[in-house]
Amino acid sequence: MTSTDHRTPPTRQERHTVELTRTEALALLGEVSLGRVVFTQRALPAVRPVNHLLDGDDIVVRTHDSSALLGQARPHGAVVAYQADALDPVTHLGWSVVVTGYCRPVTDPADLARYARLLQPWPRLPGQVMDSAVRITPHLVSGVRLVAAG
Repeated sequence: MTSTDHRTPPTRQERHTVELTRTEALALLGEVSLGRVVFTQRALPAVRPVNHLLDGDDIVVRTHDSSALLGQARPHGAVVAYQADALDPVTHLGWSVVVTGYCRPVTDPADLARYARLLQPWPRLPGQVMDSAVRITPHLVSGVRLVAAG
């Protein structure tokens, strides 16, 4: 293929997006464990890769007690966004989901113990104790599936 040849490279296909319903988007979120949480830190957007689990429709992230995310969520909560996807790096097909909602600290000791059993946080620094968690309650849920055209 020359620089003037405008054909689609063989590793990419024509594709289009299909909007996902809230139910479909949350179901896909439950199929992956890694995403990105977006929150405000010192009046600027901050993005952190985290792993999560779904508890009903809520997204749960474990963290350490001095994390910036937990600091924003204390004591009354904060608006955050959560994004996760599963995209093929060659074909660029797959899906992406974005949730905007209210993030609050998990305070119930039984819930904290259950999340500690179910969710091993990533990443964490050596010696860092991940003994806290936040719960994101989705208010706006959007998602798209990128599919091959044709």
